[in-house]
Amino acid sequence: MSHAVKSRRRKVGHSKSYRFDARLNEEQKMLIQKAADLEGRSMTDFVLRSAQSAAERTLQDRAMLILSARQTESFVDAVLNPAQPGPTLSAAARRYKKSAVR
Repeated sequence: MSHAVKSRRRKVGHSKSYRFDARLNEEQKMLIQKAADLEGRSMTDFVLRSAQSAAERTLQDRAMLILSARQTESFVDAVLNPAQPGPTLSAAARRYKKSAVR
């Protein structure tokens, strides 16, 4: 192996690979194979890209807060017009203020 090839290999970042195994029944295999064939990809590439896309969508969906119109109005009202503290919270605030002065 030439020195140029060796030095190029060192410069390329090494990303660690992990193995993922899954058992499919015949119907699942045929379905995935047909879809992969239609996209001109291997089953492995099709499954990995599909799983990655689904994972990204799931994470994005969970990170986003989606409210109905009524829920949005209630939220905005609560932010703009907060309720007055109840007796328990008021008492706790008084105790805290007393202890902080010492």
